[in-house]
Amino acid sequence: MLQASITAIEYHLPRHILTNKELADTFPDWSMNKIEKKTGIVERHIADPDDYASNLAVEAGRKLFSGGACRPENIDFLLLCTQTPDYLVPSTACLVQNQLGIPRTAGALDFNLGCTGFIYGLSLAKGLVETGQAKNLLLITTDTYSKLIHPEDRNVRTLFGDGAAATLIQGRAPSATEPLPWTGPFIFGTDGSGGKNLMARRGGMRGLSPLQSSGDEPNPSGHLYMNGPEVFKFTLQVVPECIQQLLTRASISQQDVDLFVFHQANQFMLDHLREKMNIEDSKFPIALRNCGNTVSSTIPIALKDSQDRKILEAGQKVMLVGFGVGYSWGACLIRWGR
Repeated sequence: MLQASITAIEYHLPRHILTNKELADTFPDWSMNKIEKKTGIVERHIADPDDYASNLAVEAGRKLFSGGACRPENIDFLLLCTQTPDYLVPSTACLVQNQLGIPRTAGALDFNLGCTGFIYGLSLAKGLVETGQAKNLLLITTDTYSKLIHPEDRNVRTLFGDGAAATLIQGRAPSATEPLPWTGPFIFGTDGSGGKNLMARRGGMRGLSPLQSSGDEPNPSGHLYMNGPEVFKFTLQVVPECIQQLLTRASISQQDVDLFVFHQANQFMLDHLREKMNIEDSKFPIALRNCGNTVSSTIPIALKDSQDRKILEAGQKVMLVGFGVGYSWGACLIRWGR
């Protein structure tokens, strides 16, 4: 049986960069030194007014194909994770399939998840590949959260950046010459009672009223709202338990894991999680300083960054952990290939 394996990752960030200095110049009462220390972010990339999730996704996909890992005509399934689709109808995956030149014989679908989107996408990919439904699967995570953010809401404007990542998952047969990469097992969790603590009410059938782009306060019925303390409390409660459940399911110890790649929420949260789980600094890469929290793309961006910096190498066991909007959380183990 073929094993689902990550064989390539590329990502794309919009050209416009919003720096902490720009924010400080616009809002002199914002303490940017304090914000930088807490978030770990000095700049984030922001989509242009005429750039949407599909544009970022296509750029990430083209970058992956240009690397030679696979050609568009060989893709037989496209999974696209976004919470900021171009339209309600049709799905963004269909637009991206056409623009990337993926065959009409390929399946393509959207799924709506935030910070756990990459974990869930890997699980869906594993199911499709290992049941023979796909051999070359493209998983794209893409979001433009900046379009949901009130410009004066420091809680979220300082955190989130726009971006997309393209991940190639292929079916690989066992090899006698090198360790076979693999994906799984997985742990998932959901608690919809926390949905109200990280929400954008605009966009669905319940929230068709237009955003108010001016005024003293963010529009609670339109712009992205985040109850930071509640999200932080939820994360510290569920993530350690999720990690222990995954270690138990995989019958390994925490010391057997070579690298822990968490959703890059913010520096403050990551520091607390690392300390609570007693994870070594060298096993815990951080990759948000120059791109911010890119929602479902943070994990693949961190993986690619770790690979480029030679932190992530073939044969290593890597734990991926996502948590956030929903509430939703999930984790999985992978063995990295060449």
